Amino acid sequence: MKTLPVGLQLFTVRDQMAKSVSETLKAVKDAGYDYVEPAGLFGLSGEQFKAELDKAGLVAVSAHVPLSEMLAKPEEAISTYKTLGCKYFAVPYLGGGERYGDEGFDDILAGIEKFGELCHKNGLTLVYHNHDFEFEKTADGRYVLDYMYDSIKPEYLQAELDTCWVNIGGEDPASYIRKYTGRCPVVHLKDFVGGKTDNMYELIGTNQAKAEKSEEFAFRPVGQGVQNFPEILAASIEAGAEYVIVEQDDTNDIPSLEAAKMSRDYLKTLGW
Repeated sequence: MKTLPVGLQLFTVRDQMAKSVSETLKAVKDAGYDYVEPAGLFGLSGEQFKAELDKAGLVAVSAHVPLSEMLAKPEEAISTYKTLGCKYFAVPYLGGGERYGDEGFDDILAGIEKFGELCHKNGLTLVYHNHDFEFEKTADGRYVLDYMYDSIKPEYLQAELDTCWVNIGGEDPASYIRKYTGRCPVVHLKDFVGGKTDNMYELIGTNQAKAEKSEEFAFRPVGQGVQNFPEILAASIEAGAEYVIVEQDDTNDIPSLEAAKMSRDYLKTLGW
């Protein structure tokens, strides 16, 4: 059975990374991960962080970097994450004033495209990590996420589809991955229970609560929620993805490293 390399988005264990990068990376390796996706360097330089990765036996395949950081110092950002060995550069989130319908949205798209072109010239690939607000509709009836990908050349922007937020956005994750066959090199594996709530928006770091109350939303380790991961994994392979990345935004009462291991152990039961 064909599988793909499995990584961990280090945002999952950010509480432990803040205490000790070295010890946390070792624990991530011990949990069964060979690949990671950093979300911040916790005060280390690119060279220092790369040394910690090497010591733990981990490979950074991509990184979540705030768009403001990318656009403010593009050459420096590219240099830092090339030093880590990253192949992909991910826009992790668009905040207030940066989204479709905001006055600055066209400038944001132009900035993403310009940075994506610079990444391309430097041998990196820019990807965009969605939440659910990109599944609002544009004036012509397209999803905002589709509009974004339609507006920027594939060589300058690829997809990093987050399967939790695709589901919350109202689409079947496996079908949406297949929709972006050839343009989705990284897939985020994220599980959850419940549906849209005001609480959900607080968990992703915004006070723009737009959803009606429903069953309480909560993140879960992969395999512990509602997602159909056998189908998602099959779709990832069919669509030509290169990596799948486990992410759990909030591990609730489970220690973050334990939650990360639970996700990895579940994937192993599927042969991954």
